[in-house]
Amino acid sequence: MGLPENSGFELYSKWPRGRRNLISDVPGVKVGNVTIHEGDVHTGVTAVIPHEGNLFQEKVMVGVSVINGFGKSTGLIQMKELGTIETPIVLTNTLSTGTAWTALARYMLEHNEDIGVTTGTVNCVVTECNDGRLNDIRGMHVTEAHVRSALENACEDFEEGGVGGGTGMVCLGLKGGIGSASRLVRADESDYTIGALVMTNFGEPGNLVIGGRHYDTGKYQEAEKKDKGSIIILIATDLPLNERQLERVAKRSTIALGRVGSFCGNGSGDIAIAFSTANRLSHYSDVDRIPVRMFYDERIDRVFEAAVEAVEEAIVSSLYHAETLTGIRGNTVMGLRDFLEKYGGPAE
Repeated sequence: MGLPENSGFELYSKWPRGRRNLISDVPGVKVGNVTIHEGDVHTGVTAVIPHEGNLFQEKVMVGVSVINGFGKSTGLIQMKELGTIETPIVLTNTLSTGTAWTALARYMLEHNEDIGVTTGTVNCVVTECNDGRLNDIRGMHVTEAHVRSALENACEDFEEGGVGGGTGMVCLGLKGGIGSASRLVRADESDYTIGALVMTNFGEPGNLVIGGRHYDTGKYQEAEKKDKGSIIILIATDLPLNERQLERVAKRSTIALGRVGSFCGNGSGDIAIAFSTANRLSHYSDVDRIPVRMFYDERIDRVFEAAVEAVEEAIVSSLYHAETLTGIRGNTVMGLRDFLEKYGGPAE
């Protein structure tokens, strides 16, 4: 998936794409979507599972960058403090964060009888964007069953665009949603994968840039032209990176946002989470010292560059695959392909 070769867009790509061009090119990573279209309800859930084992018992290292903190995600504080992630990551709309957290907590309790009894509780990670322009967000229509379904149907092949948590999202004046891409990096004669998944709901209409070319996506709208909304950025890799290095990778996703036309406006919640599956940290240990692998910092630039490329393409892919949608209160947001068909190519 990702951006098709026949899309007509030319993104500069120094690093080769993975086989699927999805975040699931990272071994063990799976994604599940549940999409809800019912009357004025246009929302859903996306679940990202870092590896196929028990995440609470075998945690992965993580870095978090709060690019702009206008957001209501849960679990970020403990991830920044401990540098580990111990649950799947759920993406949904803002007012469904609580429901998603409860569903994810129940899911983790079912798989770990020790949580809250012989060990501590669990740090559930739920991320969100406000889909209220197209969705009846006040109705809080996402249920625990929807979250459970997204977790249980997670697989390596998944749809992009207006699906899952991205169903009702709007990005840079167009229909946003879920997008993904991947890049391959060679290190010590082995190939490693860096994958990105985004939920795009950010940017001012009229500011879209693809491959260095400006598209005036504000020309068909009378709505207020303001950089608001949010983006959730997930970066996964099988490269051996520690939590400090992963935070550095997460920070670089800001560059991808700038490339597509965002300046991270006042009302935008922009959160980046980067995790590595290379280091597994056991919840229990019989020894005081445990081995952790990392990347040589003087050669990490290729990792930064490939991650920026993957995030940029994932954002454009979310727009490319999203279809025009008329939502609540008659609000209509055009998909990128429909916009190009009606209004033509880049602005002069």
